Amino acid sequence: MRAWHGLEEVPRDWGRSVVTIGVFDGVHRGHQAIVRTAVERAGELGLPVVVVTFEPHPDAVVRGGEPPAVLTPEPRKTELLAECGADAVCVLPFTAELSRLSADDFVRRVLVEGLGAAAVVVGEDFRFGHRAAGTVETLRELGEKYDFAAEGLPLVAGADTVTSTRIRATLEGGDVEGARLELGRPHRVEGVVVHGAARGRELLGFPTANLDHPAGTAVPADGVYAGRMLLRDAEPGTDAVWPAAISVGTNPTFEGAARTVEGYALDRDDLALYGRPMAMEFTHRIRGQLRFDSVEELIEAMARDVDRARELAAES
Repeated sequence: MRAWHGLEEVPRDWGRSVVTIGVFDGVHRGHQAIVRTAVERAGELGLPVVVVTFEPHPDAVVRGGEPPAVLTPEPRKTELLAECGADAVCVLPFTAELSRLSADDFVRRVLVEGLGAAAVVVGEDFRFGHRAAGTVETLRELGEKYDFAAEGLPLVAGADTVTSTRIRATLEGGDVEGARLELGRPHRVEGVVVHGAARGRELLGFPTANLDHPAGTAVPADGVYAGRMLLRDAEPGTDAVWPAAISVGTNPTFEGAARTVEGYALDRDDLALYGRPMAMEFTHRIRGQLRFDSVEELIEAMARDVDRARELAAES
């Protein structure tokens, strides 16, 4: 897998390719279907597949203000796109200048001159160029002009169409099971394990890993979840994945204010995790966040949560 940040990193002798374009945040089932189709077209033509994506999210530039919460940070996105069969990912810095390119200029500079597109595969709702004036039909017309085939695919639908926006809303409601169905895998939050208040180990009897994740990460609603903890820097073949009970929230029993993500690796109190990159995956919601009148009540609730997480881990 090749990863390029900007067209200037694309090798000059790269040649022609099959290209697909989008933000691809989440790399959900709809995105996966688009990339798989691009891989099929590439196989027919004997060419590599290049996925073009953008950082930051275009909405942050075009609309201003805070961008949507991030479902998959860039390294994880690239990893998932590689699993779908992409040969290269080209991350374009989304700037005001890029947003002002006409549809024709975008196609010529990025797809034709930059990546040598022989075919372009996108979702049927794909829009591009200044003020999003370009549509799939525009892309087909420009393909005739610049000698590439263009294909717009129907969006993947379940009860409703799968979109990154919908998945964010699902997570905001705490429905991690629903998000898992639409993503095709559990939602993951990544970061570095940092020191917290140490209550889990010293007071409560459940030592937790406090995850310091990037601002703007899509985090499920406050509550307790079952899932997994995955150490991201572990050597191959070593113990690095553990079923877990994961708490999201402000620790209201202790009058907390900061929102945290903390995971307890079930039945493990021997893990050295501080300073290490960690991912936490959310598979089931156990309960919402509660404030308890005493530490004893909190410990009893945590024991029940851990028992339930253990049951769910055994079922999966």
